[in-house]
Amino acid sequence: MSSSPGDPGTVRSGFALRRLELSDLDAIERIEKASYPTPWSRSMFTSELAKPSSHSLAAVTPAGELVGYQILSRYVDAWHVMNVAVAPGHRRHGIASALLERLFEITRDDARRGYTLEVRVSNAPAIRLYERFDFRPCGVRRGYYTDNREDALIMWRDTHRGEGTPEEGTPEGAPAG
Repeated sequence: MSSSPGDPGTVRSGFALRRLELSDLDAIERIEKASYPTPWSRSMFTSELAKPSSHSLAAVTPAGELVGYQILSRYVDAWHVMNVAVAPGHRRHGIASALLERLFEITRDDARRGYTLEVRVSNAPAIRLYERFDFRPCGVRRGYYTDNREDALIMWRDTHRGEGTPEEGTPEGAPAG
């Protein structure tokens, strides 16, 4: 199904994408706790869902089970991918990729801001996923994660890159600009 930025519903193979809602909080918490050693609190999700500058997406099965989500916040100079998680039993089925693809569709008219995120330096599968979407490492936040003081890799998707194409003159993997 086709949809406009105001209606993020999209049907994919085996799951659909729609807006994340307050009624999803119980399922969000289950996925969050299964996905991260220091999960976000319920109040953090409630706050993000209420912000007019956020885009929050859910991936649901045909039976209506929430199996993944993404939280995106708009800042002055960037779209910040705040949180992406997929239920353990549903990983490696293209859900995170579909959420990211939809993120770029929704924000296409405002992509000049660029996109940023932080990811644990040890999370190689997530880093590879983000690199497939043209995010590139551009720095490190030392001791960012409170559970073990692990560093966060700061990744950026430059606004001057074409769809899947590195900026001319920029070596693959190097930050542009």
